[in-house]
Amino acid sequence: MATTAERFRAAVEARELDGVEELFTEDVRLYSPVKFTPFEGRQMVLGLFGVLLRTFEDFRYVGELTGRAETAAGAAAGTADSEILVFRATVNGKQIHGIDLLQFDEAGRIKEFTVMVRPQSAVQALGEAVLAGLIADGLVPRP
Repeated sequence: MATTAERFRAAVEARELDGVEELFTEDVRLYSPVKFTPFEGRQMVLGLFGVLLRTFEDFRYVGELTGRAETAAGAAAGTADSEILVFRATVNGKQIHGIDLLQFDEAGRIKEFTVMVRPQSAVQALGEAVLAGLIADGLVPRP
């Protein structure tokens, strides 16, 4: 049987949003490089993923690392089984290199998801594209 990370990777690479929904906890938190506070809750994170799947061009995972890491809740919350998926993609002509840090609950579902990307110009392009997509989908109000 495939692990949660393997199922997640396969669904994202196939651009199948339905394939990731059951992999998230109800109260999943997604930490983004373009927003200070996390996206919270399965429905909001799924909405964000819908935007990301439309935004990224030539998205592909190029590596993975497995281990344990402290969660965003800090040392008091302890560590969680974790997997890092290394990716490359393009957004509005900008090449992006990044990682998805998946952290799992005791049942193996994704409870925290952290995205880190570089370079800065790609972060800006990604932020602008994601904001436009979130507004278009009615997930956030127009500023």
